[in-house]
Amino acid sequence: MFKFLLRRFLSSILTMLIIITVAFFMIRAVPGDPFSTEKNMPDEVRLNIERKFHLDQPLWKQYLMYMSNLIFHFDFGPSFRSRGFNVNDLIKLYFPVSLLIGSLAMIIAIIFGVIFGMISALNQNGFWDYTFMSFAILGISAPLFVIVPLMLLIFSLPGGLHILPVGGWKRASEVGVLGMIRYLVIPVVSLSLPYTAYITRMTKAGMMDIIRKDFVTTARAKGLKNSTVLFRHIMKGSIIPVVSYIGPAFAGIITGSVVVEQILGIPGMGRVFVTAALNRDYSMVMGDVITYSVLIIVMNFVVDILYSFLDPRVKYT
Repeated sequence: MFKFLLRRFLSSILTMLIIITVAFFMIRAVPGDPFSTEKNMPDEVRLNIERKFHLDQPLWKQYLMYMSNLIFHFDFGPSFRSRGFNVNDLIKLYFPVSLLIGSLAMIIAIIFGVIFGMISALNQNGFWDYTFMSFAILGISAPLFVIVPLMLLIFSLPGGLHILPVGGWKRASEVGVLGMIRYLVIPVVSLSLPYTAYITRMTKAGMMDIIRKDFVTTARAKGLKNSTVLFRHIMKGSIIPVVSYIGPAFAGIITGSVVVEQILGIPGMGRVFVTAALNRDYSMVMGDVITYSVLIIVMNFVVDILYSFLDPRVKYT
């Protein structure tokens, strides 16, 4: 296990270096610069600004300076557009919002996806099976830019129930815990729906495969209770595909938060990323990319560890 952890750690470091390098040069390959939208800026002022942010240096030298600050000081640098703010400070401000929404969406997707899939498998070709499979097809097919406005129409606008905020964000310190939950409902549920649908289908397929295995028949022949057979034998085997899906699903939820935060006006990392990309804020874009990449790599690493505990056939050496 130690050798496996060491290999994964080293491969993760290499992956991060590749991501950082590619992102660094790609964002600078886009036409324009952080100050190209400034109107009537004198050439002397532009040169001074470029000199301040080292944009007058060759690209390779900018890269080495950036990597030096990142590795030795863990400093993403100043934001080019949010004057007076460091990227590290902006990430500390906005990242917790996106992490909270994404984590809650992932938890809801796992819980309800497994429950719906289990009920569907135990009632094959029955009412609940058709109901949950129809929900799964709908959840997989509907994009977020359709789901979010539809939920706003139903729960927020005057023509609907009008019980939830139209958008925006308030912290618990401002409106209390219950008030904050009202702001969380639409973004969290919207993000969780597609992944609940995927997990529902995966859980059902996994259970239908395990139910037909010989060891399940043997367990029932021994006189074990149905609940024991279900949770100790069937569910343990059928949950393995779901666990392996958590890593990619979390990555999808994180990237999907860009759409949700932009539509609802939530001050999270997704919305900041869009604004930074449009304004050519190189440092902010790099900070977002690195933060998301680290989170996704860590999640996939955790999934690999869980996989080894759930499936005894998997041995890491």
